Amino acid sequence: MSSSCSFRITRTAEDLAVTLTALSQRLVKLEQRQEALELLVSENQIEPLAEEVEMLDGVDNLLRECQELLESSSHLDHAESDCPESDEEDILAA
Repeated sequence: MSSSCSFRITRTAEDLAVTLTALSQRLVKLEQRQEALELLVSENQIEPLAEEVEMLDGVDNLLRECQELLESSSHLDHAESDCPESDEEDILAA
C-alpha cells in the first residue's frame, strides 16, 4: 500500500511540475504580449498626437486665411460702397 501511495504522490508531483511549467511558459508569453501591446499603444498615442497637431495647425492657418479674406473683403466692400455713391453724386451734379 505504501508503494501505491508513494507512486500517487510522485505522479501527482510530476503532474504538478508539468502544469507549473506550462503555466510559467504561458505567463512568459502573456507578459511578452502585454509588453508588445503596451509598446504598440504608446507608439500609437504619440503618432496620432503629432498628426492631430499638424491637422490643427493646418486648421489654424485656414482660419487665419479666412479671417484675412473676410477682413480684406469687408474693406473692399466699404471702399466699393463709397465709390458708387460718389459716382452717383457726380452724375447727379453733372
